[in-house]
Amino acid sequence: MIVPKKIIISRTDAIGDVILTLPMCGVLKEKLPGVGIIFLGRSYTKPVIDACANVDSFMNWDDVSKMTFAEQKQRIAATKADCIVHVFPNKDIAQLASGAGIKQRIGTTNRLFHWWTCNKLVRLSRKNSDKHEAQLNLELLEPISGKQNIELNALPKYYGLTKVAPLPSHLQGLLDFNKLNVILHTKSKGSAREWSLDNFSKLIHLLPPSRFKIFLSGTKDEGALLKDFIAKHESHVTDITGKMSLAEFIAFINAADGLVACSTGPLHIASALGKHAVGLYPSMRPIFPQRWAPIGINASYLSKNISCNDCRATYNCHCLNEITPEQVYSIMQSWQRNRGNATGN
Repeated sequence: MIVPKKIIISRTDAIGDVILTLPMCGVLKEKLPGVGIIFLGRSYTKPVIDACANVDSFMNWDDVSKMTFAEQKQRIAATKADCIVHVFPNKDIAQLASGAGIKQRIGTTNRLFHWWTCNKLVRLSRKNSDKHEAQLNLELLEPISGKQNIELNALPKYYGLTKVAPLPSHLQGLLDFNKLNVILHTKSKGSAREWSLDNFSKLIHLLPPSRFKIFLSGTKDEGALLKDFIAKHESHVTDITGKMSLAEFIAFINAADGLVACSTGPLHIASALGKHAVGLYPSMRPIFPQRWAPIGINASYLSKNISCNDCRATYNCHCLNEITPEQVYSIMQSWQRNRGNATGN
């Protein structure tokens, strides 16, 4: 087994996927003291990496991908990395790592291009696995640090989200510290099946204003889609859609008490920060909670344990919407105020 001194973790997809990759970095720091970790990701995920104490530097694939191949190799060589782990398979990155001469290149056997671009192959099938995504990611570390058998409830300490930027004062002023500050993230930019707005509406009316201050979050475009919904509940909620950068939103989640959402990046951010987090999931694999549930010391999820073939035929997920607002409220009733970072790091 070769012990690398500097490792590139390559994951160039969505925010939630990146969050569930961070435990890899924490495990590497624990198993290989002094190892340097470079995270290769997309520009929109950089604020997540900036908040992680277990990553030493961020390489922006959106910038590197615009270079010539010769320039890309020079850029990779300048990192002096001697290992790369292809967590999210990308043919261009795999070919680049091979062409740049990185000594140890780890990928999965189920990507044909890995057979000629990687020299360490891990037999790993995500689609049919009953393991959680974060656990599957850890299997890719076997060629570096041996087989990892870390239980899900032990993973939160490896997130390393301890470098969250301070919340600007104008956003701090939105919070009511005499109440539980709760974020409802109703949309997913099409990345997940969504709980209906009717269910969110019923949940809002269940939450007593004397105890809960409610925020509706989302992108600017989602805010436009939610215009009528927001207007309908303007006396009960504070609209924060499109009003923050990702770095500010991470800080806002960190200052709030909890979040309710389907399987989205904000849900996993809240979980990683130790916030109260309720995930709403369909029962259909491979998007079921066994694979994508939030992992955190205060995280939970709801899912109907039924066979729902409707999910495959329509985006309007029958089994997801059978989760009742009363079930969500029942969990939220037990929430206590949860100030500061509680990741356990």
